[in-house]
Amino acid sequence: MKKLPGNCMTTAMGILPHTKIEDAMPLSLSVDIPFWPQLPRYSFYEDMYVQVSENFPGIKLDEDKNKLWLDTGSFYEELADYAVRSEDAETFKLSKKYSAAFDAFLSQDLGKFELVRGQNIGPLSFGLKITDENKKPIIYNDDIRSFMFDFIAQKINAQYRQLLAVHPNTFVWIDEPGLEILFGSFTGYSSDLAKKDFKAFLDALEGPRGVHLCGNPDWSFLLSGLDLDILSVDIYGNGHIFTRYADEIKSFLERGAILSWGIVPTLTEELDTENPDHLTAKLEEYWAYLVSRGIPMATILDRAWIAPARCCLVNADGAATVERAYDAVRRISRRLREKYNIG
Repeated sequence: MKKLPGNCMTTAMGILPHTKIEDAMPLSLSVDIPFWPQLPRYSFYEDMYVQVSENFPGIKLDEDKNKLWLDTGSFYEELADYAVRSEDAETFKLSKKYSAAFDAFLSQDLGKFELVRGQNIGPLSFGLKITDENKKPIIYNDDIRSFMFDFIAQKINAQYRQLLAVHPNTFVWIDEPGLEILFGSFTGYSSDLAKKDFKAFLDALEGPRGVHLCGNPDWSFLLSGLDLDILSVDIYGNGHIFTRYADEIKSFLERGAILSWGIVPTLTEELDTENPDHLTAKLEEYWAYLVSRGIPMATILDRAWIAPARCCLVNADGAATVERAYDAVRRISRRLREKYNIG
């Protein structure tokens, strides 16, 4: 695989708070590595859990109550029909109903970008979030869990192929908020099995393999246990913990993988207390620590992307704070490139 470019390029998470595609698209195209925007305020079908559920046997949707669940009986009843439909590649593509923005993104002029990106909720998070008729997360049902890992891998590969058709350098990263809580002691689904399942899932994916999450998972496993090409981290909230894994970070970067440093907060109350100068200095403090632990600054910069810390849909000002955060990301990237003479 071709080595991904780093050099403090900018990207961001897929979820945006906008209610109109025409307002969200320019923002998603304003970073160095653009992405198709997910707009849950535009439609319930834009929710990342709902999006991946399209054509999943047994899935039930209640638009009025914004509820998504799985009926176990229906799951088994629909498997035969699914087996037939799964031969058709269209089964795994996002329809316009489930993502109004994806086709719009594919129709943009993307040739000027070095990379483009998609995103998809991961199986661990989906399996923990979606429950059956008894309110039990489906990840604890062995049959459904096995099916789910394969189904979501095919969804991601279908998205990757659609992106690849419009741009030669693309990838789909996996949003896995569930990683923070899963690698503990869970009755019926052990941490060891979760790690084994997740690694096998990643091995089934086409293209560069990336994971994004906002919390504090098992960083050693993510850095050294999965052979990831990209790891996207909420550095603003968790950098003081993450950077303590200096040995694993060093090995991760030395083999050519990318760290996406989410340094800019997107919550209004947090962003109002910050500015690009302070956030740049905060990021450089983390980097200085890693340099003191034997990682050359040149390596850090060569393998770095700059991003917001996380998505945010709760600000009272709609999209205004998020747009300010993107502006700060671009400013920080420019300052770092100028300071370190990055072309």
